[in-house]
Amino acid sequence: MNHALLQVVFCSWCRLSYTSQIYLDNHVRRSHYEDHVRSEPRGSSNSRQTCSDTLQMNARRNRKEICRSSKCGKGFMNLHNLGKHQCVHTREKPLPCSQCGKSFTYQCHLRQHQRVHTKEKPYCCPHCGKSFNQHGNLQRHQRIHTGEKPYQCSQCDRRFTDQGTLIKHQRIHGGDKPYHCSECGKRFREQSSYRNHQLIHTDEKPYQCLQCGKYFRQRRQLKEHQRVHTGEKPYLCSHCGSSFNKSSTLQRHQRIHTGEKPYVCSQCGKSFIQQSDLQRHQGIHTGEQLYYCSERGKSYYHQRIRTGGKTYHCSQCGKKFTRQSNLKEHELIHKGEKQFHCSHCRKSFNTKRSLRRHQRIHKGEKPYHCSECGKSFNQLDDLQKHHRIHTREKTHQCSLCGKSFAYQSNLKTHQRIHTGEKPYHCSQCGQRFTYFKTFKKHKCTNVEQSDCAT
Repeated sequence: MNHALLQVVFCSWCRLSYTSQIYLDNHVRRSHYEDHVRSEPRGSSNSRQTCSDTLQMNARRNRKEICRSSKCGKGFMNLHNLGKHQCVHTREKPLPCSQCGKSFTYQCHLRQHQRVHTKEKPYCCPHCGKSFNQHGNLQRHQRIHTGEKPYQCSQCDRRFTDQGTLIKHQRIHGGDKPYHCSECGKRFREQSSYRNHQLIHTDEKPYQCLQCGKYFRQRRQLKEHQRVHTGEKPYLCSHCGSSFNKSSTLQRHQRIHTGEKPYVCSQCGKSFIQQSDLQRHQGIHTGEQLYYCSERGKSYYHQRIRTGGKTYHCSQCGKKFTRQSNLKEHELIHKGEKQFHCSHCRKSFNTKRSLRRHQRIHKGEKPYHCSECGKSFNQLDDLQKHHRIHTREKTHQCSLCGKSFAYQSNLKTHQRIHTGEKPYHCSQCGQRFTYFKTFKKHKCTNVEQSDCAT
């Protein structure tokens, strides 16, 4: 008899497979008894007796398995267990849910489903405290914290946290897109993507946020949005401890630490961490116009009016915010509350995020590394500013003359040329200067006057 991997044994006559030697012996006794005897060498007087003894021994060892499935040969202790098993072959689902009528084959599956109605979530994550109604869901969730990706694609070696995502990914290599939209002809690899796409044609947004009344096409989008109100950030970076409310945001952030740059310019081959960085860079090749936002001091490829999306207003100063959590942080400025204290220097901060950034100074932590030159920084903003040295990107454009600058501070200094502003004043001779550098170099002509820069 041939023993295969994963403890599966095969019948050498008909190649049926069984999960144990006992099941195989029973199969041989039932179906191939004479074949087994004939396979013994001629003249062997013990051949029939040996086979009989072997099969009888296995039968005694398996004597409790009195009920056997006619479909697959699997044995059971009693008719009740056999009856439950037969539902697998007949696809019968005799156990209905009293709440919604959905039916199940096994009692354990029904119990798991009923937790949807009872809201029972007995499986708790020890890392973040989030609860789940199934143990399998908890195991998949914990891979967010551990970074474990046990499922690997055989085509491109990409790894995934769960088997379902791997199966969806593998359709990319196969080119299989079985779901076809009758409205526009677009095809999809996944049924969920196809259903979400159809909502575009119907303009249906069935999921509403009870906090702010905003509607969404997908339940997933609603759940992500609700974290804006709750402040929940379940996705934690294992490198620097930063937390995020979306898995995609964490993935983008982690590229800072790993140095991964998946977005490649087709013109010059230069790589970027984010798609938005690539789009900004491509303006160098295309000559596409940048639009300067005077409110935020940043430049963009497209003009978008976003004030309509800022639904949270500060009652003190009228400033608007897109997120309630940002408004609450801002309100602490007016209250003068600084409830987050540094244990090293007793300095206080309005937000926990500001405290964490500050504490890196004491710890000497510099988790943000430049993939070009290896230089490290303790804040993401500093790394992003530094990157412009290598990319030579100039994202801040003067609205008056069109000249662009790498940094907002350089733009503000430049704009003094247009405004005529000269903020640096020499107290000795009264002369005024546009730039601090010029002011520092200035020396008064009067020999009795000291260096004005001191």
